[in-house]
Amino acid sequence: MGMKNLDLNLLPQLQVLLELKNVSRAAERLQLSQPATSAAMARLRRHFDDELLVRNGRTYELTPFAHSLVPLVDEAMLHVQRATRVRSGFDAASSEREFIIAASDYAAALMVGPLRRILLEEAPNVSVDFVPTAGSGIQGQMADYSKIDLLVGPTGYHMQGATKQLFRDSFVAVADAGNPLLQHPRLTLADLATVPHAVGYFGEGISTPADKLFDAGGVQRRVAAVVAGFLSLPLLVEGTDLVALVPRMLAARAQRGGDIVVLEFAEGSEASLVEAMYWHPSQTEDPASVWLRSVVQRACLRLHELFPVMAHPVTIDAADTK
Repeated sequence: MGMKNLDLNLLPQLQVLLELKNVSRAAERLQLSQPATSAAMARLRRHFDDELLVRNGRTYELTPFAHSLVPLVDEAMLHVQRATRVRSGFDAASSEREFIIAASDYAAALMVGPLRRILLEEAPNVSVDFVPTAGSGIQGQMADYSKIDLLVGPTGYHMQGATKQLFRDSFVAVADAGNPLLQHPRLTLADLATVPHAVGYFGEGISTPADKLFDAGGVQRRVAAVVAGFLSLPLLVEGTDLVALVPRMLAARAQRGGDIVVLEFAEGSEASLVEAMYWHPSQTEDPASVWLRSVVQRACLRLHELFPVMAHPVTIDAADTK
């Protein structure tokens, strides 16, 4: 029993059924009819001599055997996809390949512009689509690479795969131009904590460099608004009494259209953020993957000149917590 002699056409169906644990949702994702998906399910149950999905109240759960299949099926799908992709080379100019990059809203917002310009010049028929990491269940585990070509995310959060650093950014505080905080001649973390904050949330137990900055200073913020990711934080502070800590280049991008003031941290007291790209080690030599990584790397080289920030003359001294 096992993968031997399994009809390979059933493999994508098996992968989706194990992921969604629901025949009708699997049919939707696979763009197949419900009867066709039910028939595939029946064949899979016969092949493995196991129920695979068992009803539990209103939902279905994987059997212990089905649980053990998940990593094997993901691995098998990677090999199948790789085998169908391996060509002698990769010609960007004529290729019509579709790539998927998983990235935070922040990384995507910075990279999309420069990346599209490179594509227009070098690979007019290649499409590169960004999908979010937050909320999509993509956490940089090996199995995720069966759904994506590349992951862009922060270092220091145990992402799996081969990796290369892309760019560095650091946190700044953003506030509406009318925020009374701006009347202070000098600012500390404690001063920042006197106003309500908007913060980005990235999942249970994940603390951002901005969160760690306050923890390290022993300063408690009053959190008045929580959003997924960093991207909408500047929109929340504009026209309100809220303050938010966001990566500097995102603040620069928001400043273009908004009445927002950016407060930098004093030198040596800022919290930095390093973004890297991650991929499945088996893709390291793949010509298409090599090309995609070079495009991403080149798109990131120009970020600092594309997103210069206009900083307020007063800086925040995070080392001074009084």
